[in-house]
Amino acid sequence: MNDVKVPETEEEAASIIRDHAERGTPLSIAGGNTRSGFGNAVGAKTSLRSTGLVGIVGYNPGEMVMTVRAGTPVATVQAALDTNNQMMAFEPMDHRSLMGTSGEPTIGGVFAANVSGPRRILAGAARDSLLGVRFVNGRGEIVKAGGRVMKNVTGLDLVKLLAGSHGTLGLLSEVTFRVPPRPKTEQTLVMSGLNDAAATAAMATAMALPMEVSGAAHLPLTVVWKFAGGKLPEGEATVLRVEGLAASVAVRMEKLAAAMKAFGSVVQLEEDESRKLWRNIRDVQPFADGTMRPVWRVSVAPSIGHQLVAALRLKAGVDAFYDWQGGLVWLRMEAEPDGDLVRRYVTALGGGHATLLRATATDRASIAAFQPEPEAIALLSQRVKKRFDPAGIFNPGKMG
Repeated sequence: MNDVKVPETEEEAASIIRDHAERGTPLSIAGGNTRSGFGNAVGAKTSLRSTGLVGIVGYNPGEMVMTVRAGTPVATVQAALDTNNQMMAFEPMDHRSLMGTSGEPTIGGVFAANVSGPRRILAGAARDSLLGVRFVNGRGEIVKAGGRVMKNVTGLDLVKLLAGSHGTLGLLSEVTFRVPPRPKTEQTLVMSGLNDAAATAAMATAMALPMEVSGAAHLPLTVVWKFAGGKLPEGEATVLRVEGLAASVAVRMEKLAAAMKAFGSVVQLEEDESRKLWRNIRDVQPFADGTMRPVWRVSVAPSIGHQLVAALRLKAGVDAFYDWQGGLVWLRMEAEPDGDLVRRYVTALGGGHATLLRATATDRASIAAFQPEPEAIALLSQRVKKRFDPAGIFNPGKMG
């Protein structure tokens, strides 16, 4: 990237975008650029960053809503929330260790990529917390959509559309989102020695119980030793998190342990070790190995994640672990990305989304990073893109 532009106002950003649109010159849209290398290669010599658009615009803890300029570091947002015992319920991942990048993740980047962590199974994705946005479209127009409360549904579909668009529809300049109370404490139940199929059954049983499990993951033997600072028992670990008031957590954990003993031995992690464990699951710590070995993020029905991994292990060198009750499979390939193989198996098992998160530049040039869309949806996506970005200057090629 030869040129990096960091506007400090929406108007300045709009002027830059209008200039590039008139000349038909591509722009790489980014926040802190901590996901650099994710998605298809972007053919642009100029990067437009939101990191000059910083600051908390409005935050009343009693309303449990925060409005923040998009380039504000996630750490700044988190610090303000910590002071008031509130949180981003969707538990966004920090990609830096996995991707081998530096810089500061921005709140706009979190929503632009719809970054959602382990608590998604209970609290929803990042887009489910998003109430309103301001952004600059491909014409250089400043657009506002949504509002500060869910009752104001004006433009709500537009808000959801921007979440997960990866900078292909506009430059986010401001986001408004819900910030619920942070749980007073948490504990994690650990079941040991279950194979992938048995762990899938155990997690399904746990999620069907009225215990409000906020995290359900399975760590096979190949990765379990990298978690929780050696505090986990030996063997595979199937882990279930319970959060809330201390008295409530204690009662629910007791009932959960009684139900899960049918699957094998159980132990309990207290708050500090539980937090470390889920932070490492969130950030895909086992595969943050300093290499560029391909890493896939595969979303499928929870019941078939283990079948996908079993099939791939017969055909390719692969390491894996499971989040979201088995519905999110993190795959690291030992050699080639094997994109055709991964996606063929995903389709054969009922469908899903396989996204190539990390790979070498050569592999990224030859493999579609995002799951190819069915023809009808692809045509709709093209129409939406044309409406938001008529000159096609935003992150060209990013999403295929």
